[in-house]
Amino acid sequence: MLRALKLATLDVLRSSGVFQIVANSDWRRQRLLILCYHGVSLDDEHEWRPYLYIHPTKLEERFDSLRKGNFSVLSLGDGLERLRAGTLPARSVSITFDDGTYDFYRQAYPMLKRYQFPATVYQTTYYSALQLPVFNLTCSYLLWKRRGETIAGGEALGLAGFLDLGSESSRFAIVRRLIEGTQHCTGAQKDEIVARLAELVNIDYAQLKAKRVLQLMNERELHEIAQNGIDLQLHTHRHRTPEDESLFRKEIQDNRTALREFTSAEPTHFCYPSGVYRQVFLSWLRKENVISATTCDTGLAESGSDFLLLPRYVDHQRRRQIEFESWTSGVGNLLALRRKAAQKALPNYGADPRMSD
Repeated sequence: MLRALKLATLDVLRSSGVFQIVANSDWRRQRLLILCYHGVSLDDEHEWRPYLYIHPTKLEERFDSLRKGNFSVLSLGDGLERLRAGTLPARSVSITFDDGTYDFYRQAYPMLKRYQFPATVYQTTYYSALQLPVFNLTCSYLLWKRRGETIAGGEALGLAGFLDLGSESSRFAIVRRLIEGTQHCTGAQKDEIVARLAELVNIDYAQLKAKRVLQLMNERELHEIAQNGIDLQLHTHRHRTPEDESLFRKEIQDNRTALREFTSAEPTHFCYPSGVYRQVFLSWLRKENVISATTCDTGLAESGSDFLLLPRYVDHQRRRQIEFESWTSGVGNLLALRRKAAQKALPNYGADPRMSD
């Protein structure tokens, strides 16, 4: 009911010209909208996790509206410099993608080239070198493929008895058991577990791997996009933010070392994995010479914003086009309740950083 009322209100505001008035205002000119994307579906990922993935046709609709609306799409670095200096052009937007999955290379990268839009990819790097599907996400995806069913478990996986795949919560509980049972495994060992799980749920894992679903870009792809204008920046090596300073800084250092193989520019911009941040992280980031860090908190960035706690607009499959346009114009920011994103840590994308693979 409330969502329907919100959409109806936005429709009235757009049709009455309020979107255009706000978009052309000095108030909007003094603010930068940083768009956040994660995955762009290769297959049905937007149905599995609609808040994480977006269908490529919907992403194209977003980019088309930016072009038709005469928005100034700036690189993140340029946008932040001009934000600080007070020299932003009208309707300023920067585009960011988290994680650096293969679907970015396959779906978003050609689209960005066609529209001639700059973009930043916050690249986590452990799985880029390993070139295997991300463990926790793949387990979830495989179980979702058999949603609604009840199947016999497998002793070898530590999943005795029957497995109820009927709800998101029941599937999550199974994934959690698999994660807890593999905490000290290497990435390769985890992949063996995934292969057994795929066999258990009768899904062709070799075919899934061949499609590169839930895999990160490889070295060749990272070299290509970096040489063609995509800005690669920090997202930790293993997609985690340990609350121990030495381990946290090791994540940044390992990530930066890996990224230096693909780009001549020194990575100095950071994105908190899963949007999880703590106040203590800010001083650790400064020690690592990080000059900006983006969150998943919703809002427009202002010159007075803390550049280590920058807000973004997280776009995904469930967002309506009118909601997207309300945020690009600035109306969405004016109407929004100021809420922080949920601070829930997700499982890391790699082995324990104290282990060697």
